[in-house]
Amino acid sequence: MTAPRTAGERLAQGRRDDSARRRQRVLNVIDKLSRNGGQVSVSAVARNAGVDRTFLYRHPDLLAHVHVLATQPLPDNGKGTAVSRASLQADLLAANARCTRLTEQIRQLEHRLSEALGEQVWRSSGIGPPTDIDKLQARITELEQQNLDLKLQLEDQADELSAARAANRELTKSLNHDRGRAI
Repeated sequence: MTAPRTAGERLAQGRRDDSARRRQRVLNVIDKLSRNGGQVSVSAVARNAGVDRTFLYRHPDLLAHVHVLATQPLPDNGKGTAVSRASLQADLLAANARCTRLTEQIRQLEHRLSEALGEQVWRSSGIGPPTDIDKLQARITELEQQNLDLKLQLEDQADELSAARAANRELTKSLNHDRGRAI
């Protein structure tokens, strides 16, 4: 290969050389992460290779390589179980669903506790109804009956008083009438 002759050719060659160096760094990082069992993702590869994520997106072959490695199970962790990205995502979805259920359950329990405490404060403050409502209802009924009985007695006495007054007038009238004849 001959040396570039113009400044434009030298700049283009420099960009190609820089891209090749960054490409090699990316390949080295991908290899290292896959051998060591590290998490292979676009962000992790770009960060460890010292390149921008857009570099990976501009090179579809490198991006496809990263995506293939990201879907493969991680190396055996010594317990005989291999973990894949898909299984981790499924675990994350399940954990999020459980978190949502627990959040709703906590909200319901807080609401019930709030109602119970409010009821307790309402009763203890004296604002709420007394606990012996049945007794009070019976006493109210008894007093209403007693009031009715007293009203009936009062009416009877008023009738008797009216009758006594009428009789008194008649007697007074008849006495006055008899005296008028005697004089």
